[in-house]
Amino acid sequence: MAPAITPKRYTISPWIFFAVLFGIVIWKLVEYHCFPDPLVLSRSRSQYWGRASVGSSRGVIRDSLGNDLAHSVTTSSFFIDPMHWSPSDAPALRGLVPDAVVEQISHVLKGRYVRVARKVSPDLAQKILTLKLKGLYEEKEKKREYPHGALLSHVLGFCDADGAGLSGLELAWDSTLYEPPGYRILSRHARGRALNGQRDGSLAAVTLTIDIRIQYILEKRLNEAAVQHKAKWGAALCLDPNTGALLAMASWPFFNPSNRDELDSSSIVNNTVGRAYEPGSTFKPIFMGIALESGLVRANETFNCPARLKVADGFITEAYKRAMGTLSTAEILVKSSNVGMAQIGVRSTPLDMYRTLLTWGFGKASDVELGKTEKGLLASPGQWRGVMPANVSIGQGIAVTPLQLAMGMTAVVNGGKLLSPYLVREAVDPAGEVVYRGSRHAAREVLTPATCRWLRTVMRESVAVGTGWRAETPVTRLAGKTGTAQVAEKGKYVEGRYVSSFLGFWPYENPRYLLLFVLGEPSAGQYYGGEVAAPVVKKIVEDMAELKIFGSEAIL
Repeated sequence: MAPAITPKRYTISPWIFFAVLFGIVIWKLVEYHCFPDPLVLSRSRSQYWGRASVGSSRGVIRDSLGNDLAHSVTTSSFFIDPMHWSPSDAPALRGLVPDAVVEQISHVLKGRYVRVARKVSPDLAQKILTLKLKGLYEEKEKKREYPHGALLSHVLGFCDADGAGLSGLELAWDSTLYEPPGYRILSRHARGRALNGQRDGSLAAVTLTIDIRIQYILEKRLNEAAVQHKAKWGAALCLDPNTGALLAMASWPFFNPSNRDELDSSSIVNNTVGRAYEPGSTFKPIFMGIALESGLVRANETFNCPARLKVADGFITEAYKRAMGTLSTAEILVKSSNVGMAQIGVRSTPLDMYRTLLTWGFGKASDVELGKTEKGLLASPGQWRGVMPANVSIGQGIAVTPLQLAMGMTAVVNGGKLLSPYLVREAVDPAGEVVYRGSRHAAREVLTPATCRWLRTVMRESVAVGTGWRAETPVTRLAGKTGTAQVAEKGKYVEGRYVSSFLGFWPYENPRYLLLFVLGEPSAGQYYGGEVAAPVVKKIVEDMAELKIFGSEAIL
């Protein structure tokens, strides 16, 4: 009998169950981590990540001593949300915001945002907040602030309501100073503490060569003189003649960049770079230097100087309308003889003199870091006819900006090197990168050291015994040159309208400072540069000495 066949039994392994369960878990993990639900993702991110809007900001502008000249501060602005606003609450804001705004929000409005007040003072902001009006909200913005008011206003310039530069350094360096509105990523760890998800960028900064102490002195004395002599405009510059660094730049009348309601087109012009005028006798040392280098005159020549000299189709007259007799080349500068200079001027060749003056920077816009500047007026060689060469030799018939004239004089003072001016010592962008450094730049050599020594000696005599004697001071040995120029209108010089100036440097033995002071159209009686400008320069130098701005080597 055959044995019975036992059917084969199949059993399910328990590991299959665990494998399926593990597979489901793995799938869910992949689904949740790689393909999360958008709603869940949004909620989870809101717990750990955030994006906060950041308003526009501007970097700081500082002087050479580290003092803030312009910076941005947080201020309050207010708006209403019409969805939550009750027009019946509008009268509560009367006296705190303009009446026109109160009238506007007294009616039913559309939308979700209506501006009520912008960048208000802390006191006013507190008064508005105290009202606790429903639908009225505060928002924080950045406001440009100038801690020293009108000081250096023409150089600094100003910004619009949104913080963009409109003039001066604020405009010229807008791309460096201005950081447009954006967002900042914020994060939190598991316990909810906020973390900074990205490194903060360094605040942009522009550091100037300006010394705020010298700036204050220049503006104080410029304002006093302009008021006393009833001038139409004024300008003053102080710089280092060995480097070209500008230590102070003042323009009158002043304006306060923080008060934009008072701004007008006439007050915001920076006269140091934006106004061209005929320099008069302050131009004579430069022309004399060119004449000596060109062989047009010798240092030991003498000239007969009558009260009036006929030159081609015109006349050159001495300032005091009296003959000066026989003068040496040096005495022509010391006594500021127009007739003597004219005799040298007519020896020049128009084309050669024109080209030489161009190499000195006249008739060209300055490359100072202030953006657009005036070029001045240098007539083409074809216009140098008749009395023109004589006129140019005495600083008439040519128009310069105060900065052009001052930079021309640096060559006389430092031994012959014509320097480029610079106002910005260093500029740093919002990321902390240095994008610019100002430094000494000699454009070219325009005079020999021997000619410079001769001119400096003569300019010292001009202060010691010549027309600049009112600038003489016991605190240092000052050298300089006075200037009195007639004002031209429609091609003719107008009687009674003058520009008074003084251009000087000190200490005479080792010059460290060069100062130009210009007063446009004084109308209180006096108008000669020796009467009007020289005494002011003396006060400025003595003020600087009193504050110990220059060292003992500059003081007798």
